[in-house]
Amino acid sequence: MTKENSKVASLVDGISKRDRRSLARAITLIESTRTDHREDADALLEKILPHSGNSIRIGISGVPGVGKSTFIESFGMHLISEGHRVAVLAIDPSSQRTGGSILGDKTRMEILSRQEAAFIRPSPAGGTLGGVARRTREAMLLCEAAGFDVVLVETVGVGQSETAVSEMVDMFLLLLLPSGGDELQGIKKGIMELADMVVVNKSDGDLKPAANRAAAEYHAALGLMRPSSPNWKPTVKKCSALHDEGISDVWLAIEEFRAKLWSSHEFQDKRVRQSVSWMWEEIKESLLVAFCDKHEVKSAMRTMESDVMEGRLAPATAARKLLQLFSKA
Repeated sequence: MTKENSKVASLVDGISKRDRRSLARAITLIESTRTDHREDADALLEKILPHSGNSIRIGISGVPGVGKSTFIESFGMHLISEGHRVAVLAIDPSSQRTGGSILGDKTRMEILSRQEAAFIRPSPAGGTLGGVARRTREAMLLCEAAGFDVVLVETVGVGQSETAVSEMVDMFLLLLLPSGGDELQGIKKGIMELADMVVVNKSDGDLKPAANRAAAEYHAALGLMRPSSPNWKPTVKKCSALHDEGISDVWLAIEEFRAKLWSSHEFQDKRVRQSVSWMWEEIKESLLVAFCDKHEVKSAMRTMESDVMEGRLAPATAARKLLQLFSKA
């Protein structure tokens, strides 16, 4: 057995034994951009693929200050008390200097991170579209193979990343504050359309009346949008993550969502479509990397960009010229 195959075999064995350290090393491997690491990562994914897919994947987003970390910790602890194993993949903003994660998720979810049945992994966005880590999909497969039956993908905020995350999860959950219409003004309609469930957090104390009004307004707003699923009408729930109130209701609604989509085969069909879409995304990204790495393209790119910026060359013409250089190289 070669050194590389031995390394992969060791990781597969550790993941199958639900060893969190092996899982962390495996995710580090798939996040690497080194060519030799990519080959090992592909071999690893091939080995664990038959043991993946046995979870519900939930995307979680919300505006700054909504209490995402508090909600995820409270939600995760509730799930663990119900016998589930929870993985949290938090898409971190990348440091512009180092490219590393800067949020420090384990310090934001101290209680949850200490649980044997939980795994928290911040992944630097690395400049990819919408701030979504390129390897988040593969990290989900590894977590599932390690026996985590609930995978939560937390995004950096309301923006392009939400669209990308919604296309890799089973359910998209949007956390909002009890400010109702005022907050709706700051949320793009497209983000609301992605939501399978809206959860009004901080619904406690003096904010309860405002939370009730906000929930009604969000419910009305969702009613004006076409549901993305013929088998599920987006719902609105209230909770106080800080006081662990309403968390069980959120989970019951998620279970209802999964049951309805599973019985109609929509759940399974969605996973199949996502896998094919994932393949094409990989092809597009790999082609772009290969394109930018070509010496002939690199040499001409800066000149072409200047010509486009100065109005000497049409963007479409510049693109065709660069593609011709790529195809001839």
